[in-house]
Order: sequence, then C-alpha cells, then structure tokens
Amino acid sequence: MKPVNQILSLAVIALLFACSGKQEQPAQTAQATPVPVYSITQHDAFTWQEYPVMLEGRTDVEIRPQVDGYLQSVLVDEGAYVKAGQAIFKIQDHRYREAYNNASGSLNAAEAALINAKLEVEKLTPLVEGKVISEYQLRSAKAALKIAEGNKKQAEAAVASARINLEFTTVKAPVSGYITRLPKKQGSLVSAADPLPLTTLSDNAEMHAYFSVSEADFIAFRDKNEGATLNDKLAHLPALSLMLPDDTEYAQKGKIDMIDGQFNKTTGSITLRASFPNVQGLLRAGNTGKVKLGLPHADAILVPQAATVELQDKIYVYTVDASNKVTKTPIVILGRSGNDYIIKEGVKAGDRIVYKGFEGLQDGVTIAPEKVKSEIAAK
Repeated sequence: MKPVNQILSLAVIALLFACSGKQEQPAQTAQATPVPVYSITQHDAFTWQEYPVMLEGRTDVEIRPQVDGYLQSVLVDEGAYVKAGQAIFKIQDHRYREAYNNASGSLNAAEAALINAKLEVEKLTPLVEGKVISEYQLRSAKAALKIAEGNKKQAEAAVASARINLEFTTVKAPVSGYITRLPKKQGSLVSAADPLPLTTLSDNAEMHAYFSVSEADFIAFRDKNEGATLNDKLAHLPALSLMLPDDTEYAQKGKIDMIDGQFNKTTGSITLRASFPNVQGLLRAGNTGKVKLGLPHADAILVPQAATVELQDKIYVYTVDASNKVTKTPIVILGRSGNDYIIKEGVKAGDRIVYKGFEGLQDGVTIAPEKVKSEIAAK
C-alpha cells in the first residue's frame, strides 16, 4: 500500500501547485473597440415623392374627315412627322367637284338674272317719270330686282359651301407633329360620323405629364415652397425629374406649370401638370413614367442611411453618450434626402451615433470613438 500512498501524495501536491500558479496570473482588462462615430448635423434638404404620370403631347389632335367618301390616297406613313398645312389624306372628290360646278353655274344664272332686273328698272324709271306708264309697273320691276339680288347671294353661298366641301376632300395637318396609327387604308369608306378618327396628330416638341397628389401632399407642397401665391410658388419650384419605365432618368428636366382648379370629389386628389422639352422626339404621347416632386425642409436633422439598422420594421441608430457607451435608439423617419434620412423623432443635432461597425455592438458597451467628418454623410 505504500507505493499507492506516494502516488496520491504527488498528485495532491501537483494539483495545489497548479492552482497556486493560476491565482498568480494577473487579470486582463477588456479593451474598448475603436468605432467610427458621426456627429449629427442640420442642413436644408429636400424629400422626394414619386407620382405615376401619363405623357401627352403639347397638342394631341384627332384627324377626322369633314365629308363622306372613299379614301383615295394616304399621303403619309405611320409615325411620320408632318408640318402644319401638309396634305395627309385625299378623299375622292368627283361628286364634290360636280356640286361645285353646279353651284358655279347657278351663280352665273343668278348674276344674269340680276343684270336683267337692273335693266328693267332702268328702262321703266324714265317712263314713269314721263307718266307714260303707271308707277305700279316700276314697283313690280324693283321687287323683281330685290328677288334677283337675293338669288345671287344664295347662289354665292352655295358656291362657297361647295368649295369648302371640295377643299375638305384634301385632309391637311392642322398642326405640326407626329402621325400615329392609320386604321383606315386606301379605298376605305370614311365619314364624319365614324367613331374612330383617321389618325391622331401629336405635337411632341413639348410633353405634358399629368399626375395627381393627395390633399395632404398638396397642403405640404403649398406651405413649404416659397411664394405668396400659387403662381409664385410654381415659379420658385426646382426642376422636376422624369423616371422612365426602365428606371432611367430622362435627360431633360421639367417644370410644374399648371395646378387644377379643384380637387376631385371622388378621390380627394388634385391634378398637376409638368412640362418637359422633347426637341429630339425621344418621348411619345402615351408614354408612362414617374415624376419626383421635391418638398424643402429647412434645418433638417440628417442621419446617414449607412448609420442605421432596420429590425422588425423599425429603424435604429446606436447613440454614443458622454462616457462613450452605446445605446440602440429607435428613430422616426420623415423622408429621404439623397443618402440621408430626415429625422422626425429619436435624435437631435449634436448627438453622436455609430457610423459603421455596429453589427456586433450591444447596449452599454464602451467604445473608442473615431471621428467621422460630416462630409461623409452628405455624399
């Protein structure tokens, strides 16, 4: 049993020596993690609200025939650009030309009858003065003259009407613009009563984008923009951007130039119009897109979006107190301005927040702040 006791004694001594060695090791102090910290500032900013739009040309004109007949020829192609006064359709004019010739003949007859009536009056006048014939015959001749004058005016009106109908057989462009689809082809029977027009002519040199805003958005727009009247406010509005369906931005900026006179009683919204130059003809009537309407915010509290984290539909920042301890703080967003959030509630100007590297931070952790320039958030 003696060897066993010796082994146990050695084991006890080794255990005591190991414990005493651990107690002699100095305790290690946790090091504060260096983290970029940003000081919240105030700046003038804009929030942008997107609204869907439908584009229309400056002038969209339905081209309809004014007379009935067979379409003799189509003088333009679909999508072609035409100038004001250019002929675009020709309707068969045979019967209208004959009607014009007939009216011209009737006018000639009426003019001849008028001449005869005048001659009769001139012949009878001296005879009545010489008391060769009774005054009754002269009065009758003068009445016939009045009838002849009336017949001539009627004939002139018939000629003018026939001439107008004859001219209507050539359909001309009332304005300059682009031709749309041509539902009627050569040989088709056309009429002024047709439900569909021959085509639509769009003056696309300037495009109008119509969109509706809610009453609340309109009040914010009215109150936040500079100017005493709505026209003054429109004059001070910044340029407007048009986003196309492929999420690209149209190269030319637009301007709001019209506000509807009343709200829609059904939807509670009001219509605004923005105009965009389209000299190159890249836009067409019927295009869709979105416009961005900006609202100014003076001395807004801005927080970089990169300095926020979203959890369960709420947005947080990590604030840093005077002792460099962090706290996860919820914030209420008023809107976006570039890469920054405009803050309604949660933080104020001068507060410090963690800018980056907050993924592993917890409430109450002490950090070693590294200052971040305010220009970083402004980018």
